[in-house]
Amino acid sequence: MLAKIYQPARNAMQSGQAKTKTWVLEFAPASARKIDPLMGWIKTDDMDSQVKLSFNARKAAVDYAKEHGIPFEVLPAHKRKPNVRPGGYGENFATNRRAVWTH
Repeated sequence: MLAKIYQPARNAMQSGQAKTKTWVLEFAPASARKIDPLMGWIKTDDMDSQVKLSFNARKAAVDYAKEHGIPFEVLPAHKRKPNVRPGGYGENFATNRRAVWTH
């Protein structure tokens, strides 16, 4: 079962960089998901696809996979430049504003 090691992208709903500095080892699904005929829920027989391990460094994730005999593929990290405004969020409520500001 192949595992992929990657650095997750930032959350699209936030401008911050939280949870993007870790590396993740995640197993690829070995079998397709099926619909349970009784309840209509989605089920799978593959428990490894639910495992997601986090590491502080890429080397630690690669060493873990090699140590446990897990075949893996390392995906390149796509880094984005942080969007940091000079005033930040607090600038929206500044009392020393020179012009009138409304929504």
